[in-house]
Amino acid sequence: MIFRRKASPAPAEPDMHFEAGGRVRPLQVRRMAQARTMRLSVDPRDGGVRLILPARASLKAALTWVETKRGWIEQALDALPHARPIVPGMVIEAAGERLTVELATAGRIVRRAGDRLLVPQPADLLGPRVIRWLKAQALRRLEAETARFAGIAGVTVGRVSVSDPRARWGSCSASGDIRYSWRLILAPPAVLEATVAHEVAHRLHMDHSSDFHAAVERLLGRNPARERAWLRAHGRELYWLGRES
Repeated sequence: MIFRRKASPAPAEPDMHFEAGGRVRPLQVRRMAQARTMRLSVDPRDGGVRLILPARASLKAALTWVETKRGWIEQALDALPHARPIVPGMVIEAAGERLTVELATAGRIVRRAGDRLLVPQPADLLGPRVIRWLKAQALRRLEAETARFAGIAGVTVGRVSVSDPRARWGSCSASGDIRYSWRLILAPPAVLEATVAHEVAHRLHMDHSSDFHAAVERLLGRNPARERAWLRAHGRELYWLGRES
């Protein structure tokens, strides 16, 4: 195991990387006052290796301990979804529809033509342009679904936005602003719908009480257990679209 340190202006811990089998992953070291033991994990969303340390733990000793976990880390990395760089000819599912990505011979904007997604040249901008198009589709659909469920619930919502969070598919602030992961557009439509119902229900109950879950079912018209199960089983795969490795 090799740890490479990068210079940065007075970080809490040096920036390091984990290297094994030709793979290089960031090794993020974080100290937590409430931590009593060292904890190691591999983030299924980006393959980063996370090391949690008690506040006064020795970094040198911690890195020696991580070395003893090399086999476990490599096994966890092997189990990650495959990266899906965006290339001509690939098929992307967006809002439940399969679209084949193609470089366009003419035009200046990304556009659909039946089951094809036509992307302007040059080829080196293919990935960013497809991601930008997907984000716009996600925002439009999520705004519409949020307005629909807010009408059913009889509540108001604030600003609806999309981003690429690491831990949540959606979040609702006390002021009524709702933020979603744009990657929900890559999930089956029922999963997106259930996520929106979940966040809008927080305008009725800012907790996860039995009343909140009852409100979700009432808004959605069904128990969202199937959609939650889909996200647990497949959600991490959505984070690997657009990744090179």
